[in-house]
Amino acid sequence: MSSATRYRTVTVDGLSIFYREAGPPDAPVLLLLHGFPSSSRMFEPLIERLADRFRLVAPDYPGFGHSDAPDPGTFAYTFDRLAEVMAHFAAAVGIERHLLYVQDYGGPVGFRMARAAPDRLTGLIVQNAVAHDVGLGPLWEVRRAYWRDRAGHEAAVRDNFLSLDAARTRHVGSDPEPERYDPDLWTDEHAFLSRPGQAEIQLDLFHDYRTNVASYPAWQDWLRRTRPRLLVLWGRYDTSFQVAEVEAYRADVPEAEAYVLDGGHFVMDTRADEVAALVRGFATTGH
Repeated sequence: MSSATRYRTVTVDGLSIFYREAGPPDAPVLLLLHGFPSSSRMFEPLIERLADRFRLVAPDYPGFGHSDAPDPGTFAYTFDRLAEVMAHFAAAVGIERHLLYVQDYGGPVGFRMARAAPDRLTGLIVQNAVAHDVGLGPLWEVRRAYWRDRAGHEAAVRDNFLSLDAARTRHVGSDPEPERYDPDLWTDEHAFLSRPGQAEIQLDLFHDYRTNVASYPAWQDWLRRTRPRLLVLWGRYDTSFQVAEVEAYRADVPEAEAYVLDGGHFVMDTRADEVAALVRGFATTGH
C-alpha cells in the first residue's frame, strides 16, 4: 500500500496546502513543483510509475489546485512568497534532502529554494522551465509589455494567458498530432482559471514573473558554480518556451543529461512512459 497515492493537507504559514504523496516513507524523495495553471495533478502519471521506488511529494501552491487561495489583498502572490511557502511546506512534511523536479512556474520557485538551501538538494530535474532569455519565445512580447505597463496591456494578457484557446495551446503547442491530447487537460485548467478571484491572483503572480527574468543571470551563475546533478527534459512542441533552452542549460552544466522529447509544454501529456524511465534512471544513479 505504500505506493498508493494519498491526498493530504498540511497547514503552512496559516494556509491549508494540499499535496499528493506516494511511495515508501523512508525512500529517496522527489519533490515535484508544478507549472501554470496546473497543480500537483500534472504529476499523477509520474507518481503512478515511480512510487514503487521513491517517495514522491507534489504540493499545490497557494492560489492553485486544492490549496488555499487567499485574497491578493492579504497575500502577496510573488515567486519569492511561493518559494518561501514551499520551503516551509517541505519542512512541515519532513523532507530534509530531495531531488527537485520543476516544470514551468516550478522553475522560478525551485531555483529560489535550491539557492537558499543547496545542501538539501540531491539533484535537479528541469522540464520546460526557463532560466535563460533564449528560452522565451515570441508569445513573451505581449507579456513583457504587460510588465512595463500593466494597465495598458492587461486585456491582451488575459487573452494571451487566461483564455480557453491559450489553455489548449499550452498543451498542444505545435504538435503535428493534436489528436493525442485529451481535451480534459485544458478544459479542466480553464475551469480552474474561471473560478472567482482566480484572474486577479494569476495576473498578480504573472506581473511578478518579471523578477524571474531579472534573476536569470544569478541562476545561471549558481548553475555554473555548483554544477548540480542535472537532468533536462524538453517537449519540442512547446510554443512558449523554446527548445534552444536545452543547450543553454548544457552550457551552464556540461555534465547535464538532456533529452528533447516529442511532446508539448506538459510533456507527460503524451510521453509519460519516456519521462518516467528517464527520471527513474537519473534518480537511481544519484542514490
